[in-house]
Amino acid sequence: MSWLSRVRNALPWGSKRETPDNLWVKCPRCQEMLFAKEYEANFSVCPRCDHHGRIGADTRLAQLMDEGFVLLPDVEVAEDPLRFKDSKRYTDRLKAARANSPHRDAFTAAFGAIEGKKAVVGVQDFTFMGGSMGMAVGNAFCAAAQRALDENCAYIAVTAAGGARMQEGILSLMQMPRATVMTRRLKEAGLPYIVVLADPTTGGVTASYAMLGDVHIAEPGALIGFAGQRVIQETIREQLPEGFQRAEYLHKHGMVDMVVPRKELRTTLSGLLSYLSPAAAA
Repeated sequence: MSWLSRVRNALPWGSKRETPDNLWVKCPRCQEMLFAKEYEANFSVCPRCDHHGRIGADTRLAQLMDEGFVLLPDVEVAEDPLRFKDSKRYTDRLKAARANSPHRDAFTAAFGAIEGKKAVVGVQDFTFMGGSMGMAVGNAFCAAAQRALDENCAYIAVTAAGGARMQEGILSLMQMPRATVMTRRLKEAGLPYIVVLADPTTGGVTASYAMLGDVHIAEPGALIGFAGQRVIQETIREQLPEGFQRAEYLHKHGMVDMVVPRKELRTTLSGLLSYLSPAAAA
């Protein structure tokens, strides 16, 4: 070791300081490096290109609901009923997903209020196995709808999913009619059912409860559709338009009612509840 290295290491500022690796995040759209705290303070939206990043269920609930909301209890379901195995066992995939999540599955619901207006809010978390819809998601969605019926209040579902959970086969697809029945019961009771379409909302979720709301709100740039663009192009043998299946395109063609930036989502939902809730109607 040279004398310079010895002197440098002996000085209090000579050694390399440890720097946390979570100080910065890279925007997936514009590739700009963003200070993590500023990014989170901006609702996980890039201040340069307005890209709306994906957020977890707890963060979403905290952004939308008043303080004091209560999480609904998890609904127990049979795990791995088909004893499914691909490159990994389904039980191992569930364990890995739960190790990185505070919740047992991809759908989390809470009861509380949005700017003082009573509501049940259910959030699908894409980080949990792609937000895929299995029996646990179906049961959680239906339980949240039932809570809205019991409380005589609105039900808001924030969707983000790759579709049905393949490891549960037909049992996963059965959640589509179950959820549809619950949205029908809300309608018959005169209770608002509002859907917030986050990125991405695809597959069997789009084919069921994601498109059955009284009002459909999409976040800017959200991917919304059933089949993928490549599959559709190969099927119809035509080139699809630019921005096909994005929120703005669907809004322009009447598939969603409005595209609302995340910062304005809470206020927008509060306004809708003022118009649509049973108390307002009375």
